[in-house]
Amino acid sequence: MADIASIIEMLENRWMRAWVSGDAKTLKALTSRKFRMVMGSKPCAILDASSWLAGASSRFLCTSYRFGDIYSRQLGSTAIFATQLEMKATMDGEDWSGRYWVTDIWQKSRLRRGWRIVERVVSRPEENADVPAAIRSLQLWRQPRAKLPASIAELVKPRP
Repeated sequence: MADIASIIEMLENRWMRAWVSGDAKTLKALTSRKFRMVMGSKPCAILDASSWLAGASSRFLCTSYRFGDIYSRQLGSTAIFATQLEMKATMDGEDWSGRYWVTDIWQKSRLRRGWRIVERVVSRPEENADVPAAIRSLQLWRQPRAKLPASIAELVKPRP
């Protein structure tokens, strides 16, 4: 049996290449009818499968992408894929290129036994290095290595 990480990474690359090349047929084949895209913005924005597929072929165009460090995990017939995504993209001709954090959920169908993406959560990565350090300090299996901010307020202070 193949490693789930390599299977899901291959499917992610197929899905993204289909978007880049405008291959609506492959994009649709890999996208569940239950698909939702959640943009981690304030306020958040949600697209259903039909809206995503229409937008990906006409208004929200990606010309290139690159994954960063990849995390994947299988939970029964569900797999989670998370990575930093650097992409060149436009929305209605306006530049949307940049770095994003993407978390995708894939489900294996019972009938065809194939994987389809059911959820994508997209957000901008946190640039404040104190935030991941603070989260790591909560890990019970590690000893704190660095002095952490005294309060949450120090974490969210804008940098000069």
